[in-house]
Amino acid sequence: MGDVIEIKVEFKKPLEKMTAKELRELAINQLPMITGASSMTKEELLAKIKEVLEINDEDGKNNKVYKAQIKELKQKIQELRELRLKAASRSEREKLRKKIHRLKRQTRKLAMA
Repeated sequence: MGDVIEIKVEFKKPLEKMTAKELRELAINQLPMITGASSMTKEELLAKIKEVLEINDEDGKNNKVYKAQIKELKQKIQELRELRLKAASRSEREKLRKKIHRLKRQTRKLAMA
């Protein structure tokens, strides 16, 4: 009979950003079903932890979809910054500053998605 064991693990940061030492501690302390964690490399630990927790690698691939959009927005921001430096009146500079701010917010939202 396949009993389902529910595992609750809290991460301080994303798995890919963790060091090998942090991943080893996680595997040893919170995931006892992973054996031999002390001798594994970071890549092996990541693969094993993702396998145990049933995390798909496809979760992080969505950012690649938005990378082109983010690049375009950042290019537009750079152009607006140049225009802002050349702007004659204060009101023009303020309008450009607000546009830049809005575009930066959009890039952050796309990066988070």
